[in-house]
Amino acid sequence: MRSGTLDQKPEDVNGPDEAKPDWSGDAPPSGGGFLGRWRAGVTPQGTTYENEKPLWRRMLVGFLLWTSILGFGFIALSLLAVFAIGWTGPPPTFNMAGTAMKGVEVHSKWVDLKNISPHLVRAVIASEDQNFCTHDGFDLKEIQKAMQAAENGGDLRGASTISQQTAKNVFLWNGGGWFRKGLEAYFTVVMEKMWSKPRIMETYLNVAEWGDGIYGAEQAAQDRFGVSAKNLTPRQAAALAAVLPSPNRWKVDGPYASGRRNNRIQSLMAMVKRDGLDKCVVGP
Repeated sequence: MRSGTLDQKPEDVNGPDEAKPDWSGDAPPSGGGFLGRWRAGVTPQGTTYENEKPLWRRMLVGFLLWTSILGFGFIALSLLAVFAIGWTGPPPTFNMAGTAMKGVEVHSKWVDLKNISPHLVRAVIASEDQNFCTHDGFDLKEIQKAMQAAENGGDLRGASTISQQTAKNVFLWNGGGWFRKGLEAYFTVVMEKMWSKPRIMETYLNVAEWGDGIYGAEQAAQDRFGVSAKNLTPRQAAALAAVLPSPNRWKVDGPYASGRRNNRIQSLMAMVKRDGLDKCVVGP
């Protein structure tokens, strides 16, 4: 018998020159066959396949990250836009652009609030938003009345304030939908915080539509009555306010705006002046 053969350990049967696999510092690939070789090839050195995050988790994290970025970006840009427009006045609105796309020529002329008749200010407060000077953008009492009327089977009437209408006219577009309503509410809150009541009224009267491509009180006064907005009479102001809910349907010289509706608005205008409902805009 050969003593060398008997003294050799079992694990050394391949001989001293046989190469041994070295897994020091790295875990061997799990599994065998094709799958094991594939995992070994795609797994970075020092990590294992089992430590990788699931695909659904990576997609969820990416979605939340980009949603947060877009959300904060929208808030920052919208705050900047409201602040800038509060100082400079609005550019042409989406409503003006929509009118122009229909082939109707748009006419608009901006004037300061001091150059608009107090009669028109009182007329729009009387017909559109009698609590304009006291609410913070939303008239909760009118909203409750509108909801109660709808529950009782009546027609669903609008309860939008002048602030809400200004937000819609300046930053958004016509039409319904909860998405647009949500944006309107957001811009109303921001606008009420950044703008004064006179600034909101001034902007509203300069971007409001009076039909036939006419936007703004000055342009409407000149085209409809041949006078400047500063010289409107109570009856003329009441006629302009009467057609605001549907300016392309009603005419200022038609039976609706010049008849009983006109008299009703003039009566409310007197009440607005008497009770000081316009004091935040017109003053004493």
